[in-house]
Amino acid sequence: MKSGWMLVAAALFALMSVLVKHASSTFSPAELVFYRSAFGLVAIWVVIAASHRRLLAPLATPHFKAHFWRGLSGFAALVLFFYALSRLPLATAVTLNYTAPLFLAALSAWWLRERHGRGIIGAVLLGFVGIVLLLRPQVQGQDWLPALAGLVSGMLAAVAYVNVKQLGRLGEPEWRVVFYFTLLSTVGGAAWMAFAGFHRPQAADWPWLIGIGVTATVAQLALTRAYHRGRTLTVGSLAYSTVGFSAVYGVLLFGERLPLLAWIGMAVVAVAGVWAVRASTPVRPDSL
Repeated sequence: MKSGWMLVAAALFALMSVLVKHASSTFSPAELVFYRSAFGLVAIWVVIAASHRRLLAPLATPHFKAHFWRGLSGFAALVLFFYALSRLPLATAVTLNYTAPLFLAALSAWWLRERHGRGIIGAVLLGFVGIVLLLRPQVQGQDWLPALAGLVSGMLAAVAYVNVKQLGRLGEPEWRVVFYFTLLSTVGGAAWMAFAGFHRPQAADWPWLIGIGVTATVAQLALTRAYHRGRTLTVGSLAYSTVGFSAVYGVLLFGERLPLLAWIGMAVVAVAGVWAVRASTPVRPDSL
C-alpha cells in the first residue's frame, strides 16, 4: 500500500480546503495563501538545513528565472482556488481546481512536445462535459465569477506543473523547487497584504491558520512519498479521492446539498482526470 500515502494526502488536502473555507469569512485569499506558505517555508527550510547542515548554500540555483515563473503560476493558482473555496460549495471548488490534469495533458503536448496515448483527447473532452454538468444546475448569476476563478486555478496549476517538469529537466531537486515555490508564495501574499491591507489575527484565528499550514505541509510530504514509493498511475488516479473527501466534508461540516446533476458532473470530471493521468504517460515513438 505504498500508493496509499496518496489517500492520506488527499484527505489532508481536503481538510485544508475545509479550514480555508472557514477562515475565508475573516481573511482574504491572499492572506490565507501567505499563512499556508509561511508555515511550509519554515518547515522545509528547517529540513534542508538539518539534512545539509548549512542554511543557505543548498538553496543556490542558476535557474532562478524558472523558479520565479513556477512560483508565480502556483501563487496565482492558489489565490484563485482559495477565492473559489470562499464562494462555492466545497466539492465544486475542489473539482474545478482538479481539472489541472486535463489542462496539463494539452499543455505538455504543446509546450513540452510530449507524445501521449490516443485517449488523451477523449479524456479532455469528457472532462469538460463533466464541468458543464457540474456548473449548470448550481452556478448562477454572480457565482460564475468564483466558478471561473476555480477553473482558471486548475489551468494555472497545470502551468505550474509544466514549470516543475522543466525544472526537473534542468536538474533541480524537488525540495529546492518546493522551497522556492513556498518562498515566492509567502512573499507574494505578504506584498498583497501590504498594499491591500490585512486582518490582524485574533487568538481564536490562530488554530485555523496554523491548521492550514500544517495540513498543507503534511499533505505535500505524503504526496511526495506516494510518488516516490508508489506506482505513478495508481497515485495519480488516487489523487482524485480529494474530490470525494471534499464532498463528504461539505455535507457533514457545512450542510451542503448538491443537485444530482452536480454529483454526476463531479464523477465525470474525476473519471476524465484518471483517464487523462493514464493516457498522459508518454509513449515510445515505435509504438505509434
